[in-house]
Amino acid sequence: MTQTPYEIMNPAAPSRWLVTCDHATNRVPDWVDGGSLGIAAEDMARHIALDVGAAGLSRALAARLDAPAILSDFSRLVIDPNRGEDDPTLVMRLYDGTVIPANRRITRAGIEERLDRLHRPYHDAYARLAATHPTRAICAIHSFTPRLRGRPARPWQVGILYSHLDERLAVPMLDACRAEGWIAGDNQPYSGHLDGDSIDRHALAQGRPNLLIEVRNDLIRDEAGQREWAARLAPVLERVLAESGL
Repeated sequence: MTQTPYEIMNPAAPSRWLVTCDHATNRVPDWVDGGSLGIAAEDMARHIALDVGAAGLSRALAARLDAPAILSDFSRLVIDPNRGEDDPTLVMRLYDGTVIPANRRITRAGIEERLDRLHRPYHDAYARLAATHPTRAICAIHSFTPRLRGRPARPWQVGILYSHLDERLAVPMLDACRAEGWIAGDNQPYSGHLDGDSIDRHALAQGRPNLLIEVRNDLIRDEAGQREWAARLAPVLERVLAESGL
């Protein structure tokens, strides 16, 4: 039986929020090179293969918000659901110093198979779930590593990412995070705008209020940290959405 390439939590929950987690797992389907990308297990446990801690945080946050959630169930190294189909980084050959053997000579047909069996079903389910509330707001959950190889340490506890095309929720959320005393990055450690990514596709293109929260992964590696940050973030998200008037 084919495994569904996503997990849906609380599909009928009443909240306006939809919690999403594009990089929830490091699973490699068995039909992809026998279930291995040819890299070491310790690399498959790193941020290059998944957003460490993001799945647990997403589930805990959805429970706190009484909101639906969708989480991917395939590694970003197989195919990245947070990239458009024409993005050159859709299937990575090299990531943070690690060569991905199973991707080095992938053909267009191989990419199409991964799109058909993983990427497209995930986005179809995402679109259906987003449409179940008439005034949906999207909160995308990601995590980031404290330091990339050869780079300076990243000081932020959280990053609030957003596109310049829609700052309605993100800027008030950033201010609210800083008011809580958190070290919060403004479009750090990454830019929040990427043509064809999940927020572009399911929020910007639909006019839905949105933001993306990056949490430093050493803070959410275990269940205790995930629950702690869900408890911190949920009331701030609720307040910011309520006060936005959106």
